Amino acid sequence: MISEEEVLKALQPVNGPDGKTPLPQSGAIAGLQVTDGKVYLSIAVEPSRAAAMEGMRAAADKAIRSLPGVANAIVSLTAEKGSGRPTPRPPPQAPRTLAIPGVARIVAVASGKGGVGKSTTAVNLALALAALRWRVGILDLDIYGPSLPRLLHLSDRPGADNGKIKPLEAYGIKAMSIGFMVSEEEAMIWRGPMVAGAVQQLLRDVAWGELDCLVIDMPPGTGDAQLTLAQTVPLSGAVIVSTPQDLALIDARRGVTMFEKVDIPVLGIVENMSYFLCPHCGERSDIFAHGGARHEAEKLGVPFLGEIPLTMSIREHSDSGRPVVVSEPQGANAMAYRAIAEKVKAALEKGRERAAPKIVIG
Repeated sequence: MISEEEVLKALQPVNGPDGKTPLPQSGAIAGLQVTDGKVYLSIAVEPSRAAAMEGMRAAADKAIRSLPGVANAIVSLTAEKGSGRPTPRPPPQAPRTLAIPGVARIVAVASGKGGVGKSTTAVNLALALAALRWRVGILDLDIYGPSLPRLLHLSDRPGADNGKIKPLEAYGIKAMSIGFMVSEEEAMIWRGPMVAGAVQQLLRDVAWGELDCLVIDMPPGTGDAQLTLAQTVPLSGAVIVSTPQDLALIDARRGVTMFEKVDIPVLGIVENMSYFLCPHCGERSDIFAHGGARHEAEKLGVPFLGEIPLTMSIREHSDSGRPVVVSEPQGANAMAYRAIAEKVKAALEKGRERAAPKIVIG
């Protein structure tokens, strides 16, 4: 087993941000973790010098990968300061300069809390957009709980493409997740800088090619990953997923507020698990209440994108890695996702129209 000490020794020939002090002694290592032959290193640099520090990052990456026993490495730059261990503070706001070559639009699918079906919604939205003849990719940024490998039934490790990570493909879309690099049982015990750095590398170092839209499955909440994405990437918009009950809507409201505060348009709210139809008698039950997301959207002045029912079919197809949009493309559930995708696609194509100011002459 490779150790942190061996990694630090291998990094000795790599100069830190000042160009002369060895990286391990430079004080710039904000986080280092070694797990089962996989090395995760986060290097703190001034945001304004990020481009100039790319050579240092690449040299560190090469030094780590040259070590016997290293199966994979993620070396990333972060705005967080550190002394060899991460700190919990989120990165400071910075200009959104991390454009992804070839990607025309980037949409974040987010929720204020976990357990509302955000990942299932993100995957089916991506597949529905692909069914509308868009070239689509999906990026799973839930570092602590990646769902994409299971939802798309993918277990292969990504390869390399001209020094970049080559995404996997399923059902006509490209896919990338930290879950492709770690086992389902492995716990990602990371704090702020490591999460922020991994987010930036997954965005920057993946060979997406030409895409009409990249759908990003965000982790729940409003923490480091969301802030890093919102502050560095030119997002085209955000889709908020919620269930109808009040507790979920409170958190969905926070999600809407977060994106609006960083000037990212909210494309709309989806009410997931909206109602339940008994497969035996056909009786409808509003298990989590009903209509709350629609009312919240009206209250917040954002579009309501649609309702997705709570059904065994969606759950079973998700668990088996064959999402309902591809397994039952003409079914009612798939059509519900497709209707949402059509609204998202239309909003992205025309941009969010803002009302022109009125000039009143007294």
